Amino acid sequence: MKHSLEELRSGSLLGIKALKIEEGLESFPEELFTLCDSLELLDLSGNALEDLPDLSRFTKLKIAFFSQNKFTKVPNSFKECHNLFMLGFKSNAIEKFDEDILPLSISWLILTDNRLKQLPSSIGKLTKMQKFPLAGNRLTSLPESMKNLKNLELIRLSANNLTEIPKWLLELPKLAWLAFSGNPCSVSKESALRVVAYKDLEMDRLLGEGASGKIYQAHSSDFNTLVAVKLFKGAVTSDGYAKDEMNACIYAGNHPNLIKVLARLEHKHLGLVLEFINPSYKNLGNPPNFKTCSRDTFDENLSIDVKDAFKVLKAVAAAAGHLHSRALMHGDLYAHNILVDSTYNTYLGDFGAASFYDIRDKSYQKLEVLAFGNLIEDILRYVDVKKGLEYQRLVSLKEHCQDSLVSRRPLFEEMVF
Repeated sequence: MKHSLEELRSGSLLGIKALKIEEGLESFPEELFTLCDSLELLDLSGNALEDLPDLSRFTKLKIAFFSQNKFTKVPNSFKECHNLFMLGFKSNAIEKFDEDILPLSISWLILTDNRLKQLPSSIGKLTKMQKFPLAGNRLTSLPESMKNLKNLELIRLSANNLTEIPKWLLELPKLAWLAFSGNPCSVSKESALRVVAYKDLEMDRLLGEGASGKIYQAHSSDFNTLVAVKLFKGAVTSDGYAKDEMNACIYAGNHPNLIKVLARLEHKHLGLVLEFINPSYKNLGNPPNFKTCSRDTFDENLSIDVKDAFKVLKAVAAAAGHLHSRALMHGDLYAHNILVDSTYNTYLGDFGAASFYDIRDKSYQKLEVLAFGNLIEDILRYVDVKKGLEYQRLVSLKEHCQDSLVSRRPLFEEMVF
């Protein structure tokens, strides 16, 4: 819900816990300080702010968003906001990030689509950090102090200027979701594919929309059947560049648990023609929320038989193993990217965070194995009967996949179902 500056000035918002104002603000409204004893979520995205005052009086502030403003540096305004755990400055023009300016309570820091060339060494002090989207900057390296981020679970490094992924990053005990395409250290691989003209498709209804593009139902005379058409937005997303996602989709090749790519689209925007998946398929889970941070959410009524859990997990492991055999890391191995039907036939989708790596380094695969272990853990919560040999086998596999020592985790090809 949006609020107005007029409402704020009238005093009608006193005591409010969540506030969003988007009115082209060029300065921080002084009237906001009348809410400092109640405000928990502040969203001033989509304005024209360049700086902020000291916000230490906002003692209850937990979440603050300043996306799509005009900041050129991360403001030194939050140091004393000890309850602040989520801070977002997506799509600004930030080039400067000074040392020791953030509270140690931060667990989710969003700096996607800015101009940062380096991070402060003090970032390593944010030991509660779980989620750190940094795609679309100009980083050439990461401070070694980040090896202290033992609670980091997700990091997005795509579309930067990194020449290597540090070994210590791959050894962080909880890191499960990593994206680094669009860097010199992850050269996107291209495969030849049939080209279909956009004009030869009969576009039908919109099926869905994600961060990187929209998916439509269409009819193709070339394939004489219904197809799905994904049109990419082209801009950098929280996961990286659209062209890298498209190349990963194509290079992934054919597998029974991956949606088949039929053709590349000849169009003003990047696009793919995909196998049409029956609408009876639904997402197994839902994306994380503020409370779960990096872990998926699920329908409260979800109940799954252990045999069906086995079926889904076996399919996902097979698909992930296939990708890693091609030196391709999915990067977003989550239930919300898994499609299942009523009998739990399974597809793994969404290559927005996929990255190519040196296949000789198994650390990338073992990092993704942790994401798979987390997926097992999530699904086990909804298994209807939590006992029996098959259930215990999944518990054992989960524990093996979640080993804090990366080297001890199994490869996908070593998993037995």
